[in-house]
Amino acid sequence: MKILLLDKNHPLITDQLLAKNFILEEDFTSSYDEVCRKIKNYDGIIIRSRIPLDKNFLEQAKNLRFIARVGAGMENIDIPVAQNLGIQLINSPEGNRDSVAEHVVGMLLILMNRLFIASQEVKNGIWLREENRGDELLGKTVGLIGYGNMGKATAKRLSGFGCNVIFHDILPGLSDEYATQVSLDELKERAEVLSLHIPLTEETSYLIDKKFISEMKNGFYFVNTARGKNVETKSLVEAIKSGKVKGACLDVLEYEKSSFEKLETENEDLQFLLESDKVIVTPHIAGWTIQSKEKLAQVIVDKILAQFSDHFQSIH
Repeated sequence: MKILLLDKNHPLITDQLLAKNFILEEDFTSSYDEVCRKIKNYDGIIIRSRIPLDKNFLEQAKNLRFIARVGAGMENIDIPVAQNLGIQLINSPEGNRDSVAEHVVGMLLILMNRLFIASQEVKNGIWLREENRGDELLGKTVGLIGYGNMGKATAKRLSGFGCNVIFHDILPGLSDEYATQVSLDELKERAEVLSLHIPLTEETSYLIDKKFISEMKNGFYFVNTARGKNVETKSLVEAIKSGKVKGACLDVLEYEKSSFEKLETENEDLQFLLESDKVIVTPHIAGWTIQSKEKLAQVIVDKILAQFSDHFQSIH
């Protein structure tokens, strides 16, 4: 089985797959068109986000048996086409759920306690106490949208802070000791903190818009570690200015490139987010820790070996 690696990942992927007699080829620089021309020669691809695997690409991948995405989101892959072609889709949300959960809690603590602002002020010779009075997580009702790997890990952490965690998910029966499942209407009625843990699909594109925000009963803190295009930035900015959104923690932005390498758009709304003391922005790093790099890779290897064990067993 011949596998093409299109992005740099933890070396354990190559080490462990080579040990199982897979044939690996690395290509971290070829363009989309160049990869299209040779993709018919491979049985599998391991990717992050560098190249979109669209209909044109997949139809040229005549021998492709699987696509393994080192990460959670699969929006860079034309999933219906891949499924129709019988290509197995593999991802690894288990690998960075803990880093995402810690990032959510970290951003909330920094924002709600004005830690970054107060630190910068003191470093500049400004000593303000009353102006930097914080807001506690204890007792807050936190509403999560999406209760998969990321949502559950986040609920576990927040429950330890004495939060009342509720969530909405399209699948039923997911309540556990950390959070209670509710309807979307009930979440909008009760939540004081709102955090997104959903993929980017047609249904979730710009889910958080002017209408959604207006239906939230309480002023609330907003966290997005999911995808930038889950949120209509213009509406979020308006809500921050009006005070409906008390503050925002954004690890992802509507204006990112699809490869997540950088921002591709600059406008007044983005500038507001970057300048506001009510907003924390990080460069799509919520799932990006030393530990998650290794765990994401290990999950992918384990899943490939589980799916295609017939390959390496037949060799011996």
